Amino acid sequence: MNEWMKKGPLEWQSYTHREVRVTASEKEYKGWVLTTDPVSANIVLVNFLEDGSMSVTGIMGHAVQTVEIVNEGNHSVREKLMHLFTSGDCKAHSSEDLEKKKNSLKRWLEKNHIPITEQGDARRTLCVAGVLTIDPPYGPENCSSSNEIILSRVQDLIQGHLAASQ
Repeated sequence: MNEWMKKGPLEWQSYTHREVRVTASEKEYKGWVLTTDPVSANIVLVNFLEDGSMSVTGIMGHAVQTVEIVNEGNHSVREKLMHLFTSGDCKAHSSEDLEKKKNSLKRWLEKNHIPITEQGDARRTLCVAGVLTIDPPYGPENCSSSNEIILSRVQDLIQGHLAASQ
């Protein structure tokens, strides 16, 4: 087992958003670490090209021989990497806007006799009957549950709420 595979997810995470030089299968790769897979130790590198495009390279964790940090990066690179795969129509929400949306959705669900609580340190996540969570920005796609029936019904309610509020 190579040194990279002996590290754990927390150690791999310390490489995120840093420029690295990776040696794997006798080849050398250089790029910004977008993420590392916590199970397989695979590394996803991003290189920003001069024409404004980018290249993404995946390196299999078992093939990694060495990883060396070349550049610690800065805030602008970090922001670029964090928003790499967000769609163009994805807009930023202010904390006031998110609070209004959360309270409006909470009232709507309570009106429909759905048991709802707030959870988390910042009380930003809504929890339905202890089996479904709704994270900001509180749309149907932000619901998470292992119970598909409840998930579908709550998503339909949220969709109805969004339609009624527009």
